Amino acid sequence: MWICMVYNETDTSVDFRLCRDFGLILSILSLIYLLVCFPLGLCYNVLLVVVNLSNKVSMTMPDVYFVNMAIAGLVLNLVAPVELLSSTFTRWHVWEYNDEVYITLLILFNISSLVIMYSTTLLSLDYYIERALPRTYMSSVYNTKHVCGFIWGGAVLTSFSSLLFYVCNHISTKMVECSKMQNKEAADSIMMFIGYVVPALAVLYAFVLILRIRKESTPLDQDSARLDPSIHRLLLASVCVQFVLWTPYYMTLLVHTVVVAPGYISSARYLPTYYFLRCVSKLLAFSSSFAMPLMYRQMNKNFSNKLQRLLRRLHCRDQSCPRERSTVQQVVT
Repeated sequence: MWICMVYNETDTSVDFRLCRDFGLILSILSLIYLLVCFPLGLCYNVLLVVVNLSNKVSMTMPDVYFVNMAIAGLVLNLVAPVELLSSTFTRWHVWEYNDEVYITLLILFNISSLVIMYSTTLLSLDYYIERALPRTYMSSVYNTKHVCGFIWGGAVLTSFSSLLFYVCNHISTKMVECSKMQNKEAADSIMMFIGYVVPALAVLYAFVLILRIRKESTPLDQDSARLDPSIHRLLLASVCVQFVLWTPYYMTLLVHTVVVAPGYISSARYLPTYYFLRCVSKLLAFSSSFAMPLMYRQMNKNFSNKLQRLLRRLHCRDQSCPRERSTVQQVVT
C-alpha cells in the first residue's frame, strides 16, 4: 500500500498499524463503490441522457444542464475504475499505471469536475432569470445548449495547465520556463480557485436573488409559462449534494497548496491520515456521478413520462401500435 511504503524500520508499530487499518478501510470503500455505485451511476447517467435526447422537443432549461452533468458523470465513470483498481486505493489492485495514464486521468477528472460545478452554478443563475423574467427566453433551451458548449471548452482550457505540468516534467529542467511550472501546488491552487471558489460565490449570489424573488410575490408567480415548482426543490437538492460531495476534495487541494509546506508532509506523522482523507474525498467526488442522476430520477416529475414514451416508441418500432394505426386511419379519412 502506498501509504505504508514511506515507513522505515524506525517508525513505531502504532503508526504502521494505523496505516494498515486505513489501507484496509480504503480498499473496502473502493470495492463497495465499484460493486454498487459504479453500475448505478453508469446506468442512470446513460438513461438520463438517452431519455432526454430522445425527447428533445419537451426538454427544458434544467434538463439541458442535467444532461450536461450526466455526460460529465459518464466521464467520471470511465476514470473511477482505473483509479480505484490501482494500488493507490486498494490492496487487491489489478494494475499499475504510468505517468501518461495518470496525467490523462487527472485531466479527465478536472474537466468533469469543472463541468459539473459550473453546470450547477449556471443552473442556479438561469433558474433565477427564469423566475424573474419568464417570457424573455434568456434562459431558453437553445441558449443553454450553447452555454454548455462553452462550459466544456472552458473546462478543457483550464485543465490544460495539468498537461503543461506533465510536459515540463519530461523535458530538460534547464529551461527556466518549465522549471517554474514544475509545481503541482500551483496547478492545484488554480483548480481550487476556478473550480470551487468562483462557483461557490456565484451559487450563493444566485440563491440570494432567488430568495428575494420568493419573498416578493407578484402576479407573475401564477404564470403558466414558468418552470414546474418541483424544479426549485431539485435545484436546491442538487446544489447542496454537489457541494457536499466536492467540498472535501477541494479542501484537500487547499491543504496541499496553502497549509502544507513543500517537503513537510513527507516527514509528518499524520501522513497516513492525510492520504487516507485525500482518497476518501476523491471517492466522494466520484459519488456525484451516481447521486445526481438518482436524484433527478426521483425528483423530476416529467422524467417518468418521458421514459414511458421512449419505451413505447422502442416497443412499437418494429410493429405499428393501435394508437398509431387509429391516427393513420383518421388522417386517411
